[in-house]
Amino acid sequence: MKKYLICLLLILLMGACGPVVSAPSMPHEMPDDFAFSIQFGVDKKNEINSYDGTVTKDLIADGTITADISLTSEEMNTVYELMREVNILEEKELIPDPIFDEVCVQEPHEDDEWKITMNGETIIISIDGTYCEPTKDAKQLIQIRDAVFTMIKDKDEFKALPDSTGGYD
Repeated sequence: MKKYLICLLLILLMGACGPVVSAPSMPHEMPDDFAFSIQFGVDKKNEINSYDGTVTKDLIADGTITADISLTSEEMNTVYELMREVNILEEKELIPDPIFDEVCVQEPHEDDEWKITMNGETIIISIDGTYCEPTKDAKQLIQIRDAVFTMIKDKDEFKALPDSTGGYD
């Protein structure tokens, strides 16, 4: 009877443990096929696209303009490292929890859509900027986007683009 109880206890413990699922990890070295695009802003009219080596700027009242602007290999490595630090492949919590059954929303708002390719896999990540207070994961991605955009804004080709006119209500 004792052996039976011990076996039953072991079976129950093994069943309760379940498999450990780990998030996909990013290689230490940037893969050869690493590329990304980030669409962002109101209606996602801005875009940084390393696949095509282009940047699209929202001119607001005057539409958009696209220019050939590429990141250097060093800049691509920097972007990859920023993504690796937050393990961008890991599932992200991008919708805030309600407080008192409500979530604060705002209009107009900016959205982000990321497309990232590495090791033959492509993932899409969307951040809904409707929420007044983004989650920790959303803030990390927005910080990366801002860092990439700063790299772009420092380039002469971007500085040559016309200024935006107007605004969003």
